[in-house]
Amino acid sequence: MSILETERRRDEELSPERLLHDDPKPAAGKVAVFQYLSVAVFVFLISGFWKLQVQNPDVYSEAAERNRIKSTPLLAPRGKILDRDGRVIVDNKASYSLLLNRDQIKWEHLPAIADAMHLDYDELARKIRRMGSSPQIIIKDQLTRDEIAFVESHRDSSSYPEMDLIRAWRRQYPQDGFAAHVVGYVGEISESELDSPAFIDYRQGDLIGKDGLEREYDTRLRGIDGQERVLVDNMGRERQMETQKEAVPGKDLQTTLDLDLQAVAELAMEGKRGAVVALNPQNGEVLAMVSRPAFDPNKFTGRISRSDWTEIAEDKYKPLLNRAIQAQLAPGSTFKPIMAIAGLESGVIDDKTEFHCSGGASFYGHYFACHLKQGHGAISVHRAIAQSCDVFFYNVGNRLGIDRIAHYADLAGIGRKTGIDLPNETQGTMPSTKWKLRMSRQKWYAGETISVAIGQGAVTVSPLQIVSALGGLGVGGEWYKPHLVRTDKPVLLRKANFNPDNWQDVLSGMCAVVNEGGTGRAAQLPGITICGKTGTAQVAATERTKGAKLKSDLANNAWFVAFGPKENPEIAVVALFENGQESYNAVPIVRDILKAYFDKKARMLHPEVTQAQPAIARMLLSIPVMGDLQAAGLRGLSR
Repeated sequence: MSILETERRRDEELSPERLLHDDPKPAAGKVAVFQYLSVAVFVFLISGFWKLQVQNPDVYSEAAERNRIKSTPLLAPRGKILDRDGRVIVDNKASYSLLLNRDQIKWEHLPAIADAMHLDYDELARKIRRMGSSPQIIIKDQLTRDEIAFVESHRDSSSYPEMDLIRAWRRQYPQDGFAAHVVGYVGEISESELDSPAFIDYRQGDLIGKDGLEREYDTRLRGIDGQERVLVDNMGRERQMETQKEAVPGKDLQTTLDLDLQAVAELAMEGKRGAVVALNPQNGEVLAMVSRPAFDPNKFTGRISRSDWTEIAEDKYKPLLNRAIQAQLAPGSTFKPIMAIAGLESGVIDDKTEFHCSGGASFYGHYFACHLKQGHGAISVHRAIAQSCDVFFYNVGNRLGIDRIAHYADLAGIGRKTGIDLPNETQGTMPSTKWKLRMSRQKWYAGETISVAIGQGAVTVSPLQIVSALGGLGVGGEWYKPHLVRTDKPVLLRKANFNPDNWQDVLSGMCAVVNEGGTGRAAQLPGITICGKTGTAQVAATERTKGAKLKSDLANNAWFVAFGPKENPEIAVVALFENGQESYNAVPIVRDILKAYFDKKARMLHPEVTQAQPAIARMLLSIPVMGDLQAAGLRGLSR
């Protein structure tokens, strides 16, 4: 083939007509891909614009605002807790806390911050992740001077901009567990509490009342936090104040407690286990409440250390238990005045009914001993209360039957909550035929009533229940709701229409306990007629207490309940001395509190006596008491 022919064919292959007839599919595919990508980018931009401008404008505007405005909380101080005379029991102390701003947190800074604040890094990291929704996170309270100096020198925008120092208020409680179970303590709200409808207005990191009055009146005490808003530049430096919403302090809480009586009760229970409650039976005001062993609420104000918590949690005597309202123990012979009024009102006995006590008696094939081995001889209701004869009340209980006993005990408040304004009060137990059927699906046997008749068996009470029951009996059969916060409207829970003669018979027997050589004679006060009832309650059967190692913890509990004066009782006091062995060991505790009450009343009514007539004053105040009253009133209190 010639050279010309070859060139001609090549030109034909490259001619425009041939090019137009080539396959167009590759080019069309590329164009389609480009078009789809363009549409996808456009849709993405439109969706972002929609979210930004239409769907969530507030969220993004707030985020932009945070880049320009720095918000810092102003923490509100909690209200103070005061006694009935306005003296401070619980106060606040100014301190400083370290706050981290979430938007500025740099994780590489956290190890150094944790080290300077003496915090565990892993625990700090977990806290920050757990509080993911919070714009600010308080990581440590009650900073020391060295820690404050570290924050002040490192919180600028070039080093640790996430750190901020805020003023906080540390709760300051009395020392040595003074009134700890009454006032309670505060702590950081837990995850489970945040899930509860009762805490719907709270946030992570908030401090709330955890027990006692702090919990019961948390809403009143907590206050409302404020906020400070500051304009910052693009480097995070503060430029000028924008707005400031002041914090609203919580309201003070005035209680019915009398610090003088509380101090005497605390000293009287020093070194003992048990509880003391003093109240006014005419209106239910609680004047003093002590539970021992106690705990130090100051350890809970920040984040309690693991060692402190372990020590408290593993203590076999349970210092967090408020024995005054949560102990469920047999009342022993303090139950006998209720038995006496039940027997008299039911007509199964009268003031002349006598039973013979030879040191014990047999019922339903079992022998039941009296506490006095040689017996009391022929004995009626007056002397039976005064001498606490078990045999007399065995017979009364046998005649009454369990359901009539339960009726009068329920009227006095045994086996039901008092309704005091404290959390976690227990109910106690008053057995009956219905109760046993409900609890164990068994019938009640008559032989079981014999033990109940002297406050043993299945019957259990708290100290508050028994002092409320006998105090209400002392004022003629009126039971008021016990309360710890002052109110102008006491609540009458129940009222009995006792025969006046029957009531006087019981009251006379209780006065004989103290004033006629009875089991509580050590509680006598000159010029004041005190009525009362002792009680010794078994913790375990006698055969279990023979071993020396068991005896201390399984010894009998000692009770004493008293009120005075007889004609118009103003104060009723109970002392529970756990493992106190004999009831007479509880009598001096109550006596000291009664003396402190009436001494203070005398000083207030007749100040001229104590100032102008020291000889008469010494005579009025001559009875020894466990420690000086005024010193006791100041011991361990926040000022």
